[in-house]
Amino acid sequence: MKYQVPEEYYFRIHHVRPRFKNDIENVLVYMATEITKIPKSKKDEFASSLNNAIRRYPGNIVKKIKTINNWRTEISSLFGFLLFDGDFTEPGRRAIELSENQDLIQCFKYYLYNFQYPGAHMKVQEISKQINAGIHFKPAQYILCLLKFAENKTNSRQFITKAEACHCIFNDLRCTRDNEQVSAVWQRIINNRNAQVEYDESGDVIRYVGDILDYMEIANLIKSYDGKSFYLNTLENETILKFINSNEWFTGYDNFIQARQATYDEINGCYEQWFQYVNRDIKETDFETNILAFIASNEKEYEDLNKSFELFDQKLNDASSLKTKDIGDIGESLVHSHECQRIKIGGRTDLIHLIKRIPTQFAVGYDIQSVELDERKRYIEVKTTISSKPLHFNKIHLTPNKWNTANTNRDRYFVYRLMISKSEKKLFLIQDPVGLYKKDLIEMIPKDGADITFNINDSNIGHFEELLTWIN
Repeated sequence: MKYQVPEEYYFRIHHVRPRFKNDIENVLVYMATEITKIPKSKKDEFASSLNNAIRRYPGNIVKKIKTINNWRTEISSLFGFLLFDGDFTEPGRRAIELSENQDLIQCFKYYLYNFQYPGAHMKVQEISKQINAGIHFKPAQYILCLLKFAENKTNSRQFITKAEACHCIFNDLRCTRDNEQVSAVWQRIINNRNAQVEYDESGDVIRYVGDILDYMEIANLIKSYDGKSFYLNTLENETILKFINSNEWFTGYDNFIQARQATYDEINGCYEQWFQYVNRDIKETDFETNILAFIASNEKEYEDLNKSFELFDQKLNDASSLKTKDIGDIGESLVHSHECQRIKIGGRTDLIHLIKRIPTQFAVGYDIQSVELDERKRYIEVKTTISSKPLHFNKIHLTPNKWNTANTNRDRYFVYRLMISKSEKKLFLIQDPVGLYKKDLIEMIPKDGADITFNINDSNIGHFEELLTWIN
């Protein structure tokens, strides 16, 4: 017999499901980058510019306008990448952060930290249903509270499945409306396990909770070893506690929830406020990714990496106290170490002192000055992205100064594309981007410098190298 939520408590929660969910990390990095280049403008003009950017994403050129419009509304509503001000639209803080930091893990943490039911990420009729039902629920916070309670109670690691989270939390008003104590919910789950109660696990039933758990895994808050059972990620305990202890809540619907009613016009009146809320400056909350905690598979490995990192940091005479949350700096430091190792392996340790990180304020048009084994100079621009899964879409931006420097130095100028994910650390080298553009091997669009799009599987464009660093 399958588990059924008692009829008086049953309410199925809905939210927007992006059509690009299976490619979500690639899409969000691309869209955040494109959105930040569009100036504040009238809604129709902004929508047209954004639609053009969506069409340029691989595979979208032949899609119908309805699909393109759906992408635009899903990106704006679900991830809050846009801000609305009367007749005008502009890039939101969350899109700007992702574009600048290239930190998808941080992006999903902020997303989940703000995500609640009801919220303007849904259609107005769905918001109305939730208001009428008295829904007042933050899913990521509740799930983390439940798992933390379970671990404290049992003094051991505990898990939850998508089916359990769906039927015992998401579809149960005792949780989503009444904020039932997690102790009672955990006991219900344990009772069901002991009684070997089955759940309906069909895809269309558990897909909404599945989205949230998948996003929580991308955010490095939870871990799954089999795709079915989800555990707290103990290396993210500080962030998890921030979620658990948070009192952040969008209050725009609260009076309607209390009254259990609202007109569509009243709900629409909260639309702009919602996007201001999700794009607010959360100064006290630092969700930048600790790269070592992200890469490590357990606490011992994290400690070992930390020790290695401290030793590595001490060896860099031109850097001071690197932070494991500064992705750009870490990327440059990893490439600096890679270059030192490359020259060492080549038998020219006498040249290592010539390899230097260049402070940003010097504005020389590259991040690292390196050297070839024959003592010629090599100028390196480092582009680093961190994601849960390996990225396949590659688009980078070079400022006017960097593009001009690339044009001046031609085959001495390199772009090192460093992609750090859970499963791999990939380093892709492009030599002479200006020359490649002139040979029509890469796409370049002049936009306050140069937007470069390239295929990392094309050996005519560049090549992969093993990342030669302390982190191997």
